[in-house]
Amino acid sequence: MKLNGKEVLVCSCEDTMSIDGDALAKALGGEGKLQPARHLCRVELDRFMDDAGKADKILVACTQEAPLFLDALEELGDKAPEANFVNIRELAGWSEDGQNKDTNVTAKMAALISEAALEVRDATSVTMVSTGIVLVLGKDDSAIEAARKLADRMDVTVVLQGGADVSPPNVMDIPVFMGNIKSARGHLGAFEVNVENFRPTVPSSKSKLEFTGIGEAGSSTCDLILDLRGDTPLFPAPEKRDGYFNPDPGNPALVMEALFTLSDMIGEYEKPKYIDYDAGICAHSASKITGCTNCFDVCPTIAIVPNGDKVKFDPYTCAGCGLCAVVCPTGAARYNLPAGDTVTERLRTLVGTYTKAGGETPVVLVHDDTFGRDIIALSARYGRGLPGHVLPLAINQATQIGIETITLALALGASEVAIVLPPKKREDRDTLLGEFAIVDAITDGLGYGTGRVRLLEPDDPDQLEAALYGTAPATAIAASDIGAAGRKRSVLRLSLDALHRKSPSPVDEIVLPAGAPFGRVLVDAENCTLCLACVGACPTGALKDNEGLPQLGFTEDACVQCGLCKNTCPEKVISLEPRLSFAEEARSHQVIKEEQPFLCIRCGKPFATHASLAHLTDKLKDHAMFQGPGKLDRIKMCDDCRIVQMATDGDNPLAHGTVPVPKTTEDYLRERDDLRKKAKDDMIKKGLTDGEA
Repeated sequence: MKLNGKEVLVCSCEDTMSIDGDALAKALGGEGKLQPARHLCRVELDRFMDDAGKADKILVACTQEAPLFLDALEELGDKAPEANFVNIRELAGWSEDGQNKDTNVTAKMAALISEAALEVRDATSVTMVSTGIVLVLGKDDSAIEAARKLADRMDVTVVLQGGADVSPPNVMDIPVFMGNIKSARGHLGAFEVNVENFRPTVPSSKSKLEFTGIGEAGSSTCDLILDLRGDTPLFPAPEKRDGYFNPDPGNPALVMEALFTLSDMIGEYEKPKYIDYDAGICAHSASKITGCTNCFDVCPTIAIVPNGDKVKFDPYTCAGCGLCAVVCPTGAARYNLPAGDTVTERLRTLVGTYTKAGGETPVVLVHDDTFGRDIIALSARYGRGLPGHVLPLAINQATQIGIETITLALALGASEVAIVLPPKKREDRDTLLGEFAIVDAITDGLGYGTGRVRLLEPDDPDQLEAALYGTAPATAIAASDIGAAGRKRSVLRLSLDALHRKSPSPVDEIVLPAGAPFGRVLVDAENCTLCLACVGACPTGALKDNEGLPQLGFTEDACVQCGLCKNTCPEKVISLEPRLSFAEEARSHQVIKEEQPFLCIRCGKPFATHASLAHLTDKLKDHAMFQGPGKLDRIKMCDDCRIVQMATDGDNPLAHGTVPVPKTTEDYLRERDDLRKKAKDDMIKKGLTDGEA
């Protein structure tokens, strides 16, 4: 049968799965009949080749034998179809419920196949290039030994920590230096390490490697770093920094694993650009006044830095955890692997297909494609597998799921959302639990109760099974058909409205915990001067002015509680109240304060507000420039009249005396001649001659 233009091929894996072809075809709603194979990868490989040769695209319900199928397709040459694969065996058919022919399992198989039939947009990427230049850092002989293991394939340099006790090598086949590592920056293919007291070795070193010269400060560039010092790592979250290896030097197995990986790291590496950033809706800062710092606070690799009033994401050092997108209140930071609305569309297809096929109380199990995939597979092979009503949703990182995705799943009809957090991600649990608290407040306020979202932290399949089988799923939520798309706020609002419409006890207002991205702005209207600085700072347009009238308005539905208005307000009359309102007033523009404009007392032109002039008058009434009759009235004049008044006032503080006429050379010569003439006239009057004078 065909689904979304792809020929669907299903196999019972030698009858280890119970597959009802007619029921599955009906649940899928595709074109044609579905006849499951029994041994498609071996005995019935000819059938696979025949079906593949007639199709442009195929979707094979098997991932284990994908390499074999791809090799077989090469025989078709240019006629080979585009092939995709989906796992219905470990995720559904091999579960305990699958063996018991639970009707939920057929619905889940249909959901998994429908999800896999979707077209997925590729994320953009950045390129990192390694030419094989490796810097090995250490403090004993093990660093030199490790460097020698790499030297055949890589360009290796060793820097030993000051005071290292190292035996001189018989052959100095790799450069060795001494130095104290102060700091490092960069990424795979572009590291820069700052070193102090940098000195080369003494060739005549006998029993102990000696170093010569006066220590200098400098930096070393390299593509890769192997840090065997056993000290504080050079980078925060070192395991997330591509190209930086920081194994425990006391654990030979970890060191050898790092060497094995390093030895093959030459060439170009494509790294996904995990975050799609829209600076236009960023709430970080305005006019150098800080509002939201959520992304800075949670980024483990410091890949986010201020960039004026916005922020800058470094795609080379970003580890792709997605926490910044989870906590971003506006959706300016959006997780982009996969790109666009792919996760939203997959979720709609997964839950929608399952419920339409008769599946009950669906629980969406979010997991990553490494640890989560492996622990589910182990459970299916050696344990009970996933319950029939649990729908696995594989994503890049379990930490990329925020409240918009959780509420969307619930609105689509999921009874719960469970997220499998790998052991290496446990340091991020507090951020996720903070988001879960917001979801709990919303679901509890709407009458659905708490616990609709759970964080699972299993170390083995038994713990995963205990968490999924140990408690009955919550009661189902009435499904809504939501065409949610776009960034965080649009998806979130549509999901919340759907939950409110189907709520068993709808309310107009829900109190939310601090930090929630919904709420209202409270303004002390009496002391507000309508300066409208808050309007200029608001990144979402929740606060607005009126071009024709001194007015401050507010739309609660657009407020993200970033605090920029509060931090910008010069009068400190703004406070925030986190809450979620479903009232109609929250969606419309509400006037907080308005005044008639103040008219200039000299010409009658409107130019300010009564409140701002009253505030300014109170501030300046004791100033020396405004002492005396009528001088304070200048504040009540428009700009033009104020200048005229000051220029014509008798005691204009800018007035001055007569401007002196500058003297020229002729003036000085004239004065000299006048003095000489006067002196001569005085001599004549006294009857004196020039000689007698």
